[in-house]
Amino acid sequence: MTQSSTETIDFDFRQDGAVALVTGGASGIGAAIAAALWARGARIAVLDLNEAGAAEVAAGLPGSRGFACNVADPGSVTAAVDAVMAEYGQVDVLVNSAGIARLAPAEELSQSDWDSTIAINLTGTFLMCQTVGRHMLAAGRGAIVNMASQAASVAIDEHVAYCASKFGVVGITKVLATEWAGRGVRVNSISPTVVLTELGITAWDNPKGDALKKLIPTGRFAYPSEIAAAAVYLVSDAAAMVNGADLVIDGGYTIK
Repeated sequence: MTQSSTETIDFDFRQDGAVALVTGGASGIGAAIAAALWARGARIAVLDLNEAGAAEVAAGLPGSRGFACNVADPGSVTAAVDAVMAEYGQVDVLVNSAGIARLAPAEELSQSDWDSTIAINLTGTFLMCQTVGRHMLAAGRGAIVNMASQAASVAIDEHVAYCASKFGVVGITKVLATEWAGRGVRVNSISPTVVLTELGITAWDNPKGDALKKLIPTGRFAYPSEIAAAAVYLVSDAAAMVNGADLVIDGGYTIK
């Protein structure tokens, strides 16, 4: 079969008529991605454990709505996705941005911090993919972006639970990409360095952060808008041949 060489690509990455579900959408990277997708025509289902925060973000994005969701709780995930489907009738884009970081030397990390990190970052990503993915597969179309991390590629001190969870997110992404692409659903991940969200600034605006920046060839951390730009591309039709990829946005930290 001969492929056409005249395929038209929309370099504006429009999402007109699409519904995008963004977890962790009340703040940080999730809020930045929600705003970027809305600016390209999507209606946004903003999901967050912080229901008031999700509603506030959605209020600034006409046609969007906030929903409460604990991604680590299967019942909460099912209820939230059912509510989104009842409201919009479809989900075309899923961005899994909900996550936490519980950091400590491996020998000191508590069982509760390990469990919560795995539950939210890894199990939560799987539950959202599985639940939303079923609707996408039934519709024969969809694009999923999972938020991984540079900690999914290299070991980072005091990040044992976080690294384990994010390595797992990349694994989930690749398996789903293999299983679902033939049925119209693409799955990719993004692996940022430290991102200058409110939480990122609080955690890394210190000598430890200054030392880390010296290890990044570009000499700085990432901005939320830079991560949002990558997500907009990955869920667009322009990225139709991008599947199972992990897009690393780390200024070169992991290349050394």
